Amino acid sequence: MRFFKIIIPIFLIILLSSADKSNIQIALVKYNGGGDWYANPTSLPNLVNFCNSNIGTTISTSIATVEVGSKQLINYPMIHLTGHGNVVFSTQEADNLRNYLISGGFLHISDNYGMDKFIRPQMKKVFPDHEFVELPFSHKIYHQKYNFNNGLPKIHEHNDNTPIGYGIIYEGRLVCFYDYECDLGDGWEDADVHNDSANKRKQALQMGANIISYVFLN
Repeated sequence: MRFFKIIIPIFLIILLSSADKSNIQIALVKYNGGGDWYANPTSLPNLVNFCNSNIGTTISTSIATVEVGSKQLINYPMIHLTGHGNVVFSTQEADNLRNYLISGGFLHISDNYGMDKFIRPQMKKVFPDHEFVELPFSHKIYHQKYNFNNGLPKIHEHNDNTPIGYGIIYEGRLVCFYDYECDLGDGWEDADVHNDSANKRKQALQMGANIISYVFLN
């Protein structure tokens, strides 16, 4: 597991202390500011089920919810943040998220359309000296079990813009992946929620599996 390779000892103690590795969870991030952090309630359970069935993970299908400023962040190898609107991190929350990420954690941000202008200044609080950079199509996150030779798939056509995968790289390690103009999370939801085609849902789940694989299996 990539996570085990780079993690500090406290993470190793937490994760290795459980005999049942299916107790390892991913978590949905709860944030302040009024944005709908709770959007897409079926997305993460569906993604975990897909990954456990298709790429050999044994992640718990019980999805945790964790606040940005909580000490419990450290319990989760990967956290997921989504929504349509405002996001606000306090200084304490930004420091807590930074400490989590530089200690080996991983943040996936999925813009559910409307979040971009809010999340960028908040992540600047987390990493004042780092910018989101567009990841090249050759990046490993696009080439795990599933190959996305042209980068992120376009799941929803809210705007006629090309989807872009951004990252924050800290000391050579990708600590945050941000899917923009893509809407992966909607594609992970139950089929009857957005009425996406089977092919679009498959693309979304496969790209999500690549993210999980990059975090857990490399």
